[in-house]
Amino acid sequence: MTATASLPRTLLEATAVTATESRRESCGTGAADAAVALGRAAYRVERRIDEVVRPPDGPGLDAWRVLHLLADDAGHPMSEIAAHAMVPAPTLTKIVDRLADRGLVYRRADDADRRRVLVLLADRGRTLHDELAPRVAAVERAVHEALGADAATVLAALERL
Repeated sequence: MTATASLPRTLLEATAVTATESRRESCGTGAADAAVALGRAAYRVERRIDEVVRPPDGPGLDAWRVLHLLADDAGHPMSEIAAHAMVPAPTLTKIVDRLADRGLVYRRADDADRRRVLVLLADRGRTLHDELAPRVAAVERAVHEALGADAATVLAALERL
């Protein structure tokens, strides 16, 4: 059985464990409980996605975020990619350098503003993205299933935080 196939059960178990641990560790503040539960849930989901995208087959979690953004074929400046990937600029530079060394992305000057550099997905990057995307989507579907009927509402609320 793959890690992805066992995810719904794992997420449901994790939710139960998190609720139990939160009650046990609670110091009476709902905000602290929410922060702990959100942190644990994010960690578990990221680990599941990391299992899908980690080397040697994949680029790693942070690099996956970069590839996934670039899959829209629009080309993005480094500042936008850093915000999307949730990494500081120096770290992003290293990630993009490694992706470029592997022939997965390339840089070019922005036609509208020659001072700005855009990063784009190369053909090899598109192939890798297209191979990994269905497996990452399966993890995301499992998260939706674990959240139940209120998944859209919960995810919209999380985006507002």
